[in-house]
Amino acid sequence: MHIPPHENANKPIIDAHHASVPLTYFNIVKLAKGESFTYAVPDYETCIVPATGCIDITVSALGTKDQHFDQIGNRGSDVWDGEPEAVYVPTGMTAHLTCKSDVAEIFVAGAQFSEVLTPFAVRRDDIDLVQYGSDDTKTHRKIKHVLGQKQADKVGRLLVSELFTVGTGGWSGFPPHKHDTDRKPDETRHDEVYNFRFRPDFGFGMQLLQPADGGQGDAFHITNGSTFAIQSGYHPCVVAPGYEMYYFTILGGLSQRPLVQYFQPEHAWQIEVIPGIKDMIAKFK
Repeated sequence: MHIPPHENANKPIIDAHHASVPLTYFNIVKLAKGESFTYAVPDYETCIVPATGCIDITVSALGTKDQHFDQIGNRGSDVWDGEPEAVYVPTGMTAHLTCKSDVAEIFVAGAQFSEVLTPFAVRRDDIDLVQYGSDDTKTHRKIKHVLGQKQADKVGRLLVSELFTVGTGGWSGFPPHKHDTDRKPDETRHDEVYNFRFRPDFGFGMQLLQPADGGQGDAFHITNGSTFAIQSGYHPCVVAPGYEMYYFTILGGLSQRPLVQYFQPEHAWQIEVIPGIKDMIAKFK
């Protein structure tokens, strides 16, 4: 499901218990210096990631001491300008955000999870970076895992990462894969949400979505700020020549956090020829 760019007025783009991707939650919050925003999402653990700007965060719950996380975020004009930082907010807890920079754009990612864990910050040194692919295979990209393997023992079902093309043009999410059915050990059910950005910001790409039965798929024109929710099917994407692409990625698992991708059989041979892709696959587990 493609959601075109729009001003969401700090209201969830993918709300809790969404009809298509109920395992995930996504909001974009925009604040000016000194402005605040408060939220709580029952039944969902969340992760606050400033796309740009710097914020202070207080996490609270009845019967517990407030926890303060100051100066979260270091990026300037866009997502390419610095490294991601984040705060994990346990299920149902209240998060209070205050903008410390001139402006801030903040991603709030979530996954359905019933247990209540402990808040923590993710600083730039905690990010797990993976780079794979090549210019020759048109698959060169890097992934910054915000909530990845390093945080495995601190998080319930939520995976959060940022994916960047290396250079301009090329494919991502390739070979085509899906994760819409719990049939371990071959595949897990994970709902997924993307938010795209392009450099320059008038760039564009296409998100493909092909049914699990291998029938004819659909192509969606994605632009700066597009959100795409993936409930089922194979879903590679591509950026036009001359432009760099980024997408913020949220994965919520049904029965486990580690992601097991099922690659489309007729294209799976490319796992053997794309440099570093096996390491990339392992990082989501």
